[in-house]
Amino acid sequence: MARRPALDLELPMGKRTPLYRFFEMVPGLISYGMLALLIILSLVWPLGAAIYLLALIITLIVKALGLAIHSIVGHSRMRRAQRIDWHDRLSQLEDPVASYAAIHDHQSTGFDYDVHKENLRLMAADAEDFPKPSQLVHMVIIAAYNEPYEVIQPTLESLIASTYDAKQLMVVFAYEERGGEAIQATIDRLVDEYADEFRVLLPIMHPADLPDEVPGKGPNITYAAKQAEAWVSEQGIRDDDVIITTLDCDNKPDPVYFDYLSYEFIVHENRKHVSFQPIALFFGNIWDAPAPMRIIAIGNTFWNIVSSMRPHSLRNFASHSQSMEALREMNYWSRRSIVEDGHQFWRSYFYFGGNYDVIPIHVPIQQDAVLTDTFRGTLVAQFKQLRRWAYGASDVPYVATRVLTSKRNVPLFDGIGKLIRLIDGHTSLATMAILVALGGWVPLLLNADASSSIAAHNLPVTVSYLQRGAMIGLFITILLSLRLLPPRPARYGRTKSLAMVAQWMLMPITAICYSAAASLTSQTRLLFGKYLDTFDVTEKSTRETVVSRQDRAAAEE
Repeated sequence: MARRPALDLELPMGKRTPLYRFFEMVPGLISYGMLALLIILSLVWPLGAAIYLLALIITLIVKALGLAIHSIVGHSRMRRAQRIDWHDRLSQLEDPVASYAAIHDHQSTGFDYDVHKENLRLMAADAEDFPKPSQLVHMVIIAAYNEPYEVIQPTLESLIASTYDAKQLMVVFAYEERGGEAIQATIDRLVDEYADEFRVLLPIMHPADLPDEVPGKGPNITYAAKQAEAWVSEQGIRDDDVIITTLDCDNKPDPVYFDYLSYEFIVHENRKHVSFQPIALFFGNIWDAPAPMRIIAIGNTFWNIVSSMRPHSLRNFASHSQSMEALREMNYWSRRSIVEDGHQFWRSYFYFGGNYDVIPIHVPIQQDAVLTDTFRGTLVAQFKQLRRWAYGASDVPYVATRVLTSKRNVPLFDGIGKLIRLIDGHTSLATMAILVALGGWVPLLLNADASSSIAAHNLPVTVSYLQRGAMIGLFITILLSLRLLPPRPARYGRTKSLAMVAQWMLMPITAICYSAAASLTSQTRLLFGKYLDTFDVTEKSTRETVVSRQDRAAAEE
């Protein structure tokens, strides 16, 4: 098969073109412009400020109600997907002709069973167009920096506990030379203990200071995947039979994940042009994390649940899966981005000329909330993590210069629609919490004549009523989050459960001081060309590792 002509998919390093620089500034200009507009209107036209703010809040409420509905439906879908016997459904794809003959007259039993029967019918009609489950190999790349054994080991245990055959898992430890001797010792220990559990367990160290790279996860997993190509070739395995899944070292896939992923990979005839996105749940150490971090972790979790119900706007995030054939053609992930996951969507979208989709996998991959040895350290680490995620605004110029110029190779209106949603997502995150929480008082505080305006005078009261209406979505989030919580550890009493509800009083503070502030920080850096060129590794800890480190430090003193 002829390869498509090469495309320049990488982000620029060093000096940007004037057009690229302009679009780098766009998110910051819009965000600060939205905040400045309220101030300007408050000074010169208080009624206009009231109309502007109320329009934004009403728009936000409409979105919030939609998100609440998607949260309920998405939560229900996830629970039902977890109960499906994906291992059995996958095994039926091995011989679709016989399987369809055995079940085609059966009445539907179970969620999505009619869809499964239709998949079998299509495969039975033309079985040669679909790979067999026994042909597939899953390359699972676990990215690590300097995390301890206690963080990484449960990830391997979760792979072994999968309903999928672990002997079809090719596990690759992608670890950093920059991590030092400690991570090398941890990897050596894990290889000694788990080498026989999988088809192969490959430790691959990413050398420090390679040229043309921004230190981070993208260069690490790209280097590991390229090195692992040799093993795949030696085994005589075809690229299009290999599915690559990237995991952070604290990720624990749902037991049915690989069966479910294999099933979806096989039944999608356009499998080269799709990637697969599970739901990231940040509940791994939720009981141990401080209250502000719990709110942020739960909020991020529900955003991922909602996203799984909106395929048109679904993007790669954290752990995701894609065929090796596609990844190899596009030279894997970006080596110049600190947000390689979200950026991978755009690399794939432009590489395939717009013929690319993200398929939701409606089961979770458990991740940890931010937790370090100290409360202050945790607060700082959380801000850095959100700042890194918000730096996805750096994709705006990447997309704009490929959609709005002669370089465009995707449908115009589809590209423009995606660009608008990208800009709206980042600017809304940077501004709406500030405007909703504080905007109602701005006209009265900045304009002495505003008190004579009935609209301006009543604006704080009106905003407060609208905020109460928006609380419906918050109540739904609280109730669903309580259902998603893992069992309360025995070391905590019932008061900890009450704290899981009371913590939501901090939401306005976390929304402004973390989500909005982190977004504005990233957009300000882009505005002035002060780029983030270092991946701030988020410390992965459990209560046990924190206590262990604290005990060692005390003993050394």
